[in-house]
Amino acid sequence: MNVLIVEDDDGVAEALERTLVAHGYGTHRVGTGAEALDRLGEEQLVLLDLGLPDLDGFEVCRRMRKASCVPVIALSGRSRELDRVLALHLGADDFVAKPFSRYELVARIEAVLRRAAGCVRHGTAPAAETVPDATAPSATSPGCGSGPGARRAGPDPLEAGPLRVDPRTRKVFVRGQEVRITRKEFDLLLLLMREPGTVMERQEIMSRVWDENWFGSSRTLDVHVRSLRGKLGDRQWIETIRGVGYRLAVPATAQA
Repeated sequence: MNVLIVEDDDGVAEALERTLVAHGYGTHRVGTGAEALDRLGEEQLVLLDLGLPDLDGFEVCRRMRKASCVPVIALSGRSRELDRVLALHLGADDFVAKPFSRYELVARIEAVLRRAAGCVRHGTAPAAETVPDATAPSATSPGCGSGPGARRAGPDPLEAGPLRVDPRTRKVFVRGQEVRITRKEFDLLLLLMREPGTVMERQEIMSRVWDENWFGSSRTLDVHVRSLRGKLGDRQWIETIRGVGYRLAVPATAQA
């Protein structure tokens, strides 16, 4: 398992390298956003410092997520809620505020990799989840979904009113129009879609989408719900049950 370290501070980068190597990871270091984007696809996880000398770290994160589903952990000395929310909204899988302990970082890396195990693009998917087609070319399109040259085993699409979620291609459609969402947002929406109308407790959602090893605040769930509501075009798609959790509900406007 190789990790791309995007960090312009040599001292911090060397410390990250020592920690990762000690835990069995291979590493490659770059100091700019341009270099990181050039190497996209070479490693299976990215540690991205948001304070880069050439490109804004948030923009680098956005471009990475647009081109690939490689797991990205944002690192920053800026720990304001706005910075965390923006990084997650732009596609980061986790946000770690500096300073942090090496044990926490490694635990977060392992948790992110477990959650990303179903993505075929960055090479961490179990072999049993991909069914090769010897008569067709390999998929070459970016993102989490497989292209026309590969078939993946998986459940049929789920529908609720005009909302359609396809677990096999990890695509979401509203009235036939594709809606681009992040991997975490998809996992959250899929969980709610599997039991439409059923109230799911916050803790259950956190453990199933972020797993029991999540170290962050449960406010992360609220951030993702708010983002999903905006992208789906109606906040009523995900109903808040105060003091309990959330449930999927088809808005009255969507039923008309």
